[in-house]
Amino acid sequence: MARKLRLEYPGAIYHVINRGNYRRDVFETAGAAKSFVEALEEAVRLYDWRLQAYALMRNHFHLVVETPRPNLVEGMHWLMSTTATRFNRFRNERGHLFQGRYQALPIQDSRVMAHVIDYVHLNPVRAHVVEAAHVGAFRWSSLARFLRGPRFAGLDPEGALAGRGWSDTPEGWTSYVEHLIALAANQEEQQRLGYEGFTTGWAIGGTEWQRTLAAEYKSMTLTPGLPAQEARALREAQWREVLDENLRRSGRTYAEAVNAKKTALWKLQVAQSVRTECGASIAWLTRELMLGTEGTARSLLSRLKNAEIQQYSA
Repeated sequence: MARKLRLEYPGAIYHVINRGNYRRDVFETAGAAKSFVEALEEAVRLYDWRLQAYALMRNHFHLVVETPRPNLVEGMHWLMSTTATRFNRFRNERGHLFQGRYQALPIQDSRVMAHVIDYVHLNPVRAHVVEAAHVGAFRWSSLARFLRGPRFAGLDPEGALAGRGWSDTPEGWTSYVEHLIALAANQEEQQRLGYEGFTTGWAIGGTEWQRTLAAEYKSMTLTPGLPAQEARALREAQWREVLDENLRRSGRTYAEAVNAKKTALWKLQVAQSVRTECGASIAWLTRELMLGTEGTARSLLSRLKNAEIQQYSA
């Protein structure tokens, strides 16, 4: 039975990633890659997905999927099990084809999605599989389908084009490819856009959006099977929401908290309140509130709890 996904809601957009079991080269042959794309096409049709982008590397894949209905878990379970069954039957093997848990990072909106689509299409370039000038020639990506076909129902070109003012025409795709080539050469722009965060954490988008999403799904931190890194990121987003609320109640700002002395009574009181309300870790509070070392923070909060810190000024 598929384990419950951390977040599902109508119209959700995800960056989905999975690797071969033990990082094996799942797509080492054209036949293997073709079989996966055929299964992906079936999944898109069966679950009414809008597939915005995909790229198959030798040992992993990237998808950008929009789900009009909240059914990513069901669809991914079908896709992973169907692909594994077909691969194992063809190779006369048994066992898991992909590593245990795929990543599915929610994406904030169509604007952020466009950057993730670029990231996916540039994956073969970033991995030095093809030169940037030949990004459109990489066979196992949605970009090749958009440029030369054949396309299949549910493969949506609008995510890459619409927000930039380009249309689904040869001229529009020429402009898009030129955009990718320029982006491939601009490491600073990739860093500014947050490329390194497109495969880590628990969601892709602005800080305020992540906090709002975390607040709406507090119970998800207890979901069995949630990867440790994603669970931690979600918890920390929720802790930050509690911290911000405590700062508002105290009439202080986050900037004031960061710049205040680590012995400031009000600052320690805020830290203690956050820890009491949501169980934020000492390590996280130390980092977020600039409390020195974990040992120092633990000592100060312990003394505060025992009413020993009264002389510290703001």
